[in-house]
Amino acid sequence: MQKKKIFQHPLFHLLLFLITFITTVIAGTEWATGTMGPFDLNSLLIGLPYSLSALFILATHEFGHYFAAKFHKVKATLPYFIPIPPIPQFFNFGTMGAVIKTKSEIPTNKAMFDIGVAGPIAGFIASIIVLIYGFTHLPSVDYILAIHPDYFKPEYGQDTITLQFGNNLLFVFLKNIFTQSSDFVPPMTEVYHYPYLMTGWFGLLITSMNMIPVGQLDGGHIVYSMFGSKIQEAVASISMIGLFILGTSGIIDSVLELNIGFGWSGWIFWGIILFFIIKIKHPPVRNFSELDMMRKTLGYISLLILFLSFAPTPFLITF
Repeated sequence: MQKKKIFQHPLFHLLLFLITFITTVIAGTEWATGTMGPFDLNSLLIGLPYSLSALFILATHEFGHYFAAKFHKVKATLPYFIPIPPIPQFFNFGTMGAVIKTKSEIPTNKAMFDIGVAGPIAGFIASIIVLIYGFTHLPSVDYILAIHPDYFKPEYGQDTITLQFGNNLLFVFLKNIFTQSSDFVPPMTEVYHYPYLMTGWFGLLITSMNMIPVGQLDGGHIVYSMFGSKIQEAVASISMIGLFILGTSGIIDSVLELNIGFGWSGWIFWGIILFFIIKIKHPPVRNFSELDMMRKTLGYISLLILFLSFAPTPFLITF
């Protein structure tokens, strides 16, 4: 009992936040500079834009859930931020995100819907804000040349491992709207050097992963609350098949070196987590009734968010 109280104490949440702040500063410095450290204090300042924008998106998402829970008088914890320590040569964002935990029953599907939808919509808006700022405040080409002096030489990138972030519809749309022809807009193979573009893109990825309508993911809450258990289970099953296809395609592409560029092996891993931990079927609520038109509209908007934010191939590594 005492141990449980410690984990629910506000200072514990603050400690996790501070540790995550440190790990994201280090990760942001690594991504921006393209080096693995060690870093002095002045160098770590480079990681602040990444850290602050990433924490802004994560906190906005989780506090969306938190305040919706409070509105419905459902007991919920403060957000638990999940840090990842800096590990050399490891694909590290400095955090695995953040979560809150409800501590009392959610009695109705209306409350379930409100709590489920508040997070992704809030996080989605935060991601758009960060991306718009990133696209409207692009540094000059000297920025990328300071990191890669040979960037415009023909031999650049040859015989090296290349990491490419996958496009999604919203990222492409915002890039076309908010950049000028005179701007140097980094290709998706260099986006990770640009902290606001990277965290905004990452926020959309996290939103889309949470919006998959499976079990107790945000998308599962929303689809269950809108349509009931039978439709939710059917949609969740189709979604799992889609993840399996994308994951298998990514594995085949990587192993056989087909260079199709469709799918990602990580979707298999995510699907395993969903199947064994999150579960496919959403648990029932005690009182279920049809949602009003405003909630239905928000529900369809949230499903549109999934469509706009989802990247079938979020990461593509070539050798």
